[in-house]
Amino acid sequence: MRAYFLMFLVAGLVTFFATHLVRRFAARRNLHLEIRERDAHKVPTPRLGGLAMYAGFMVTILVAWPLGWFSAVFANPAQVLAIIAAVTLITAIGVLDDLYDLDWTLKLAGQFIVAGIIAWQGVQIISLPISGLTIGSFGISLIATVFITVLVMNAVNFIDGLDGLVAGVVFIGTAVFFAYTYLLAQEISPTNYFNLAGLISAIVLGMCAGFLPHNWHRAKIFMGDSGAYQLGLLMAVSALAVTGQVDPGVLTRNDVIPALLPLVLPLSILILPLLDFALAVVRRLRAGKSPFSADRKHLHHRLQDFGHSHLGSVIVFYVWTTLISTTCLLFYFIPGRLVLVYFFVGLLGCCAYTLWPLLRSRAQQGKAS
Repeated sequence: MRAYFLMFLVAGLVTFFATHLVRRFAARRNLHLEIRERDAHKVPTPRLGGLAMYAGFMVTILVAWPLGWFSAVFANPAQVLAIIAAVTLITAIGVLDDLYDLDWTLKLAGQFIVAGIIAWQGVQIISLPISGLTIGSFGISLIATVFITVLVMNAVNFIDGLDGLVAGVVFIGTAVFFAYTYLLAQEISPTNYFNLAGLISAIVLGMCAGFLPHNWHRAKIFMGDSGAYQLGLLMAVSALAVTGQVDPGVLTRNDVIPALLPLVLPLSILILPLLDFALAVVRRLRAGKSPFSADRKHLHHRLQDFGHSHLGSVIVFYVWTTLISTTCLLFYFIPGRLVLVYFFVGLLGCCAYTLWPLLRSRAQQGKAS
């Protein structure tokens, strides 16, 4: 655990100080787009935080590479280099979009290339954690991996509309996912807890922790597409590293739920972003628009229209992400009945907080009448 904490610390400190430098550079060069109708902020703010997050990622990888702790992770240098290349390319695409607002077709093409790079080098679904079910062929595995990676990148990017929203949601979800990967490593490999999923998760946690102080309401800088795509890609890589390589036959627990966690937990972390992504695609296609065209009808926009403050809308995402991800993780520890009790109690609390502005408004209207 100390090695992972060190990687978290390095990524966090580098990202924090790099973000400060990027903020100063962007301010001197006036590198920001004009405020758009759908934007929640009122002051022009740079969207180049992804560059600082990229610095945090790269420095931490270079620090981890020579350390003996992570020798198993870097035993396949081609795979690690593919991840570095993919992160570099998606960051570059994001920066160009943050500066010049690229056409959605170019961004989507770039995302497929990035996903193809990591899938081609073996970061892909090899088997499913359901009785060791093996994917039919390399081609099917590659296609499934590319689709999932592109989906996760866009899901994360779609909720990037409020201060601290993406960094906080990704931090919460990744913290729960890291706990699962660490516990799983202890069970299936007691002599070596270090793996690719754990390292990537620790780095993502550090990147989010280092960036969030600059991005908290009122934000001084945004991560932009470069940061959101980067986080989405790294989350997909860490999830695929577990999902594609864990055979539940080596687990000692008999409950089927723990064996399904490599599939369920990554999806649970992104349940709100995926829901927002699906609703946006359906909404835009029905209107005859591109599924990647921008609008002001995302879930976080609707929460503000619903009566939540800027910070209150962000906290809604935080509490729902915490409830869903921790519920999935608890299946690993305690009987399912107790987990369901925890979930339904948490569900009542989350619903109460989400609906509070409406309930308060109706109460005030009742008093006025």
